Amino acid sequence: MTAAVTLWERGRLDARVGPRQVLFGRMYEDASIELDAFQPGSRIFCIASAGCTAMKLAPHHEVVAVDINPVQLAYAERRFDGDLGFRGKAERVMDFARFFGPLAGWWPSRVRAFLHLDDPAEQMEYWQRHLNTWRFRTALDGLFSLIALRSVYAPRLLDFLPKRLGVVMRGRMERCFERHPNRSNPYARSLLLGELAPDPPPPEAKDIRLVHADAAEFLEQEAPGSFDGFTLSNILDGVDDAYEQRLFAAVKRAAAPGAATVLRSFGDTNASSPANRAADDRAMLWGSVLVRPAAEL
Repeated sequence: MTAAVTLWERGRLDARVGPRQVLFGRMYEDASIELDAFQPGSRIFCIASAGCTAMKLAPHHEVVAVDINPVQLAYAERRFDGDLGFRGKAERVMDFARFFGPLAGWWPSRVRAFLHLDDPAEQMEYWQRHLNTWRFRTALDGLFSLIALRSVYAPRLLDFLPKRLGVVMRGRMERCFERHPNRSNPYARSLLLGELAPDPPPPEAKDIRLVHADAAEFLEQEAPGSFDGFTLSNILDGVDDAYEQRLFAAVKRAAAPGAATVLRSFGDTNASSPANRAADDRAMLWGSVLVRPAAEL
């Protein structure tokens, strides 16, 4: 077993010893990327996480949702059954940061007014005038400093992050605000206010196959050509090169002819790739959202 598998199997974002946790109450991944990348009616391999992407795909695809963390997998299953869910570890970390928002001028009423806008040019004007204050920039730089992040996240989850992460994240936020209307963007509301969309499951959620397994190990055991698409979340963030090679080999083996893959990363290593659709992802967090044929991995 590689260190990469162990990292996610622990079911924790930090390096402490303790029980596995629900890491994500929601997925901050815009499933419209997947809906555009995959042909309707195809069979899709999906990282389960909080279940959001699997539920978006289920009305149009046969979905197999896999997760190495049994606690997270059980949470997704409850959501498929209609449970509204709750705030995971990632949401609680973001809640802590939002608590200090008013100190930077981010009063809830001001943020709500911003999220009500639907014209990107007006959004950027509002952003620069009311929200992108020097206090906000200073606070964000502090929150995303390595010293602060090490108190929350395991070292392997920090090694791949770009330098001056506060500046990078502000750039990703602005990229989203200048391109996508806030009013119709549920991910902006989740990120800025912490309001989790109810996301009721579609009737087809009952057909999603849930599997407790490591992604690479599961795909290695599937028949060749089993899947028409793969949405891999940011599974490779914080893993080693050996696991990346193993996963890609397993994906190519399990891929049907013409299969597509969607792979996200908080890092910016592949930001300049022509396959990068991070600017189209309304969740605004990602450095890369690579949409590529499985054969090109």
